[in-house]
Amino acid sequence: MSAEKKLIAPQATPAFCQGIQYFAESMPDFDRYGAAPCLSEKVHGVADANDEKAAYQTLLVADALRYLTLQVTGAKSSGHPGGFASSAEAYASMVMLGHTNIVTEVGHHAPGFYSAMFLDTSLEEMGITTVQQMRERFRETHGLLGHLSGAIPGLLSPAGPLGQGQHFAMAGALLHPGKLFPVTIGDGGLGEPYIMSAMVHFNTAYPKATNFLPILVWNGYSQEHHSMVSTWDNARMTAYWKAHGFKHVYLVDAKEFDDQNQDGAYVDSSLFSWQRRVAFAGAVLKASHAAAQNGLNGGLSVLILKQLKGTGVHATGAKSHNMYAYHTLESDDVKGGLQRRALSTAAWELVRENFRHAGGGPAVKTVVTEFELELASLDGLPLMTEYDVDGEAKVPTTAFGQVVAEVGKRDPRFIVTNADGNEASAMANINKALTIRHPTVDELYFQGPNGQVYEPLNEDACAGLAAAVALFGGRSLWCSYESFVINGLPIWQTVIQAMAELRRKTPSTVCLFTAGALEQGRNGWTHQRPEVEAYFAAMMRNGNVFPLFPTDANMIQVAYEWALQTYNKGIVITASKSPLPVRTTLAQSRKAVEEGAITLLDTDGKAKVVFAVTGDMVLLPVFEAAEALTKQGIGVRIVAVVNPRRLYRPTDVSWNTVSQPDGLFMSDGDFEAMFHGDALIAVTGGPSAMLEPVLLRTRAARRETFCWRRGETTASVGQLFDLNGMNAKAMEQRALALLG
Repeated sequence: MSAEKKLIAPQATPAFCQGIQYFAESMPDFDRYGAAPCLSEKVHGVADANDEKAAYQTLLVADALRYLTLQVTGAKSSGHPGGFASSAEAYASMVMLGHTNIVTEVGHHAPGFYSAMFLDTSLEEMGITTVQQMRERFRETHGLLGHLSGAIPGLLSPAGPLGQGQHFAMAGALLHPGKLFPVTIGDGGLGEPYIMSAMVHFNTAYPKATNFLPILVWNGYSQEHHSMVSTWDNARMTAYWKAHGFKHVYLVDAKEFDDQNQDGAYVDSSLFSWQRRVAFAGAVLKASHAAAQNGLNGGLSVLILKQLKGTGVHATGAKSHNMYAYHTLESDDVKGGLQRRALSTAAWELVRENFRHAGGGPAVKTVVTEFELELASLDGLPLMTEYDVDGEAKVPTTAFGQVVAEVGKRDPRFIVTNADGNEASAMANINKALTIRHPTVDELYFQGPNGQVYEPLNEDACAGLAAAVALFGGRSLWCSYESFVINGLPIWQTVIQAMAELRRKTPSTVCLFTAGALEQGRNGWTHQRPEVEAYFAAMMRNGNVFPLFPTDANMIQVAYEWALQTYNKGIVITASKSPLPVRTTLAQSRKAVEEGAITLLDTDGKAKVVFAVTGDMVLLPVFEAAEALTKQGIGVRIVAVVNPRRLYRPTDVSWNTVSQPDGLFMSDGDFEAMFHGDALIAVTGGPSAMLEPVLLRTRAARRETFCWRRGETTASVGQLFDLNGMNAKAMEQRALALLG
């Protein structure tokens, strides 16, 4: 019946509808089921999922979302309408039930989510009040970005790389018991990279936090081909989720409602007769209600919506995924899709009213990430021990763990994540104080069901939960070997960029990475991959990323203290797990972290060699080289580069474009006093990129870099230094050569 819809020219349309090209003269059965919206100031969600009126209005909501998705993507011949179109009934059901804290792992669903934020008026916060304005600002600077962003009012989280949304839903569930966090998951991205394993580990660790609801959009296609689960039947898909711990599996298959004899396992519900379309929408609404109630009451649940990708838009299958230049508002396929989905003006007004009241009001006024989460006070947080300078060598990470333990005692929602184990990084004190979260109680391993230490053997799961908790307003810490963290960085980077765009304060996401390259010699190159530091070095120019390189057990405590006082930043602390000399007091450490660097040694001589160094263990050969040079009458200054972001010039960094900006940079005069010499030698246990700020600003006529080359199986740290040409003798000889 929808294909025979009579269209009319827009006349006396509501103001928000400006920019909608096609309107239907009327909608079937509207007088009976659309006379008044289901939701209102007093009714924020449908109570009776069996109500025919609710089913009818759920379908109108779904079609409104489809129409707007196609309208805005067609306006720019760009974007991704097909995937969201096949999820429309599920999204509409969540709205009608009042569950609006919705996240997704599918960045390509962005235009659908934007359409929802438009309909509930959230986008008015950014000056978008009409469909025409939404069309104009889609995929434009300071507008509606191509993938979901934390900058968009009402949206809980970003989405770009696949396989991330479940972490946001789980973080929301932890921080906000009693609220449901639906998360849409595409069948094309189901295994990208660790969606199911992340949820299984989370459910094992937090069996009562079932108030997140995966919604699998099972439409048979990925971006450019059939999805890898497209050959599965319903029984296999159900068994798959049950095998991963989901007690309640609700699968609604559009095929069971098809009255048009469509071929294949995946069908287009928009082609059904109107009555069967309403019945299908009603079935999704009922399943959504049951799944939501079970999830909110302790039964881990999943909703699976099975219908053809592209349902109700300009094309179906993978061909509906992307818009190209030839897809315009005048091309037959887009034009035809819009005309088939056209709603009457009365239907648009009804949909707008339902959206405005769902969940208690527009998302920008109601969803949890639009508010700052109240945090436990850390006032007077003790730095457990001030170690004597030049006294007994101390393990930096162990000192760090003492402060972490105190944070956890103060803040019961604080979470520490670690894939390779805190004990292996000399931080067993964290486990002892805060307990590894595990259903099996075992005092030998400091584990129990109420712990604050989350230890899946999966960097994505560690980074994902830690970063998501921070984005959603809580405190967290991600710990690992720097050699392994690359597998968790995609979501960390996504969250950091989202934090840079947020309109609210949220605790910085903090990491502690053990510098395994110099401490894991016998394990070979697999444990010696410090090149990840180059990743962070590149991100420093973003404006809100701060790698920190404390020199010792005192400074690492100060580095963490500083990180805890910051907001909307990504802070990476890299340190050793071996006993090392204590070179700074707490007061000196605070100055070093704040200003960016500290002079550890300064001797006079006939010429001056400046060593600019990031790291702690790598200082050992530097001090040895300095001693040899001093004996030859050469003056040496060793400067520890502790916070390299501070050493850039303000014009090098996008610091003033981010939320909670930090515009502190070392002045030219202070830089000159600290780093000027006859020769400058930059030294790092990782890649040279981390010392770019120094090499960029130095005026030394002669300069050199000693940095990591590659890993190898060795019996000692010294052999690794030798292999990489970073031993004291090499530094001494190069300094003499530079001085000529």
